[in-house]
Amino acid sequence: MKTTVTTLQKMKEEGKKITMLTAYDYSTAKLEDEAGIDTILVGDSLGNVMLGYENTIPVTVDNMITYGASVVRGAKNAFVVIDMPFMSYQTSVYDAVCNAGRIMKETGCDAVKLEGGVKFAPVIEAITNASIPVIAHIGLTPQSINAFGGHKVQGKTEAAAKQIIEDAKAVEAAGASAIVIEGVPAAIGKLATEAVKIPTIGIGAGPDCDGQVLVYQDVLGMFTDFTPKFVKRYADIGSIMKEAFADYIKEVKEQSFPEEKHCYTMKEDVIEKLY
Repeated sequence: MKTTVTTLQKMKEEGKKITMLTAYDYSTAKLEDEAGIDTILVGDSLGNVMLGYENTIPVTVDNMITYGASVVRGAKNAFVVIDMPFMSYQTSVYDAVCNAGRIMKETGCDAVKLEGGVKFAPVIEAITNASIPVIAHIGLTPQSINAFGGHKVQGKTEAAAKQIIEDAKAVEAAGASAIVIEGVPAAIGKLATEAVKIPTIGIGAGPDCDGQVLVYQDVLGMFTDFTPKFVKRYADIGSIMKEAFADYIKEVKEQSFPEEKHCYTMKEDVIEKLY
């Protein structure tokens, strides 16, 4: 059964945890979908793990559409969320609605996600008024790392903690269907989750959020440029891949691949006529 915003809301109300992983291509999305993931996020983290940028700032709407459409084609049941990249919604409400509409029209996704709390409530309201579901993102918002001075935990002071809770309430009031909460103390993740009726998805926000999300390359040990504290590695696929690549290189160099079983054949009399 296809997961929808209604499904996610019901899961929160029934106390069932929501699972989310990132994906950026058809094959990975298909595998996650078949494994039973509830939601797939096509994050602008693709700037880091797919495009090799130092941060998410250079990612474009076109990037999100290309990768997002491939994920939608692979996910038959999971709820697919696509990030709105830097400067696709900050310039004006009009630009935000147009870009959100373009992302949904050209990918077939189920929702868009944007970063920001109270300040971006009018943007969230306008996009939801256009019948486009919005997932909000508060706490550590990677598109703001230059303003934050790096990837720093948010909400550690009384004022900052109160702001995160107010951000959660504001985006809910604006019509957001769910909230990603990133990089905050576990206690703040719990308080923010209790402060709203919509689902919260935590990433480095403790166990009391309604769900959890991780970048799949982190989960599989495929991305090692940096590893946040909140990451848990479930398999070392990166090492397995490197071993397989090295074996392939070795066999080609030694001429042990391809073997006869890997080759196509043709009739000998046809071959003789070619000489």
